[in-house]
Amino acid sequence: MKFRRVVTGFNKDGKSCIKWDAAIEPIAGRPGFGNIPMWATRKLPAETTDDDPNTWDLGTSLAGGSVFRLARYEPGVKARWHRTDSVDYAICLSGELWMEVEDGAEVHLTAGDVVIQRGTLHNWMNRGTEPCIMAYVLIATEGGETTGW
Repeated sequence: MKFRRVVTGFNKDGKSCIKWDAAIEPIAGRPGFGNIPMWATRKLPAETTDDDPNTWDLGTSLAGGSVFRLARYEPGVKARWHRTDSVDYAICLSGELWMEVEDGAEVHLTAGDVVIQRGTLHNWMNRGTEPCIMAYVLIATEGGETTGW
């Protein structure tokens, strides 16, 4: 799975330009899971810098900042219960995914569904027959910690 990332910026004359335009390779995670870090900010409000966040050591969430990533869940992906110190916007782009939460409830997501994850313990599972592609925007909560993989 590859996604193209186009990032704008400013040239030496202060005019808008394309800073980066390339396919972003996925980072392998646990069996059946890969993520593509598209962008991140170290602080909020965000500042425009010439840094490429794909050179940073990014975990799941970033204290004081934000992370935007795409993720691919294969059918039967290994479980990973976790929580983040962030408010997360999770958008199902294709396929199916099930989200479990601590009290035993679960929801079935299909393309177009959105989850607002607010720092709760949860797990993502793909019980379907096709890969599921999700988009995530994670925004740090005040005083929150960076969370790793």
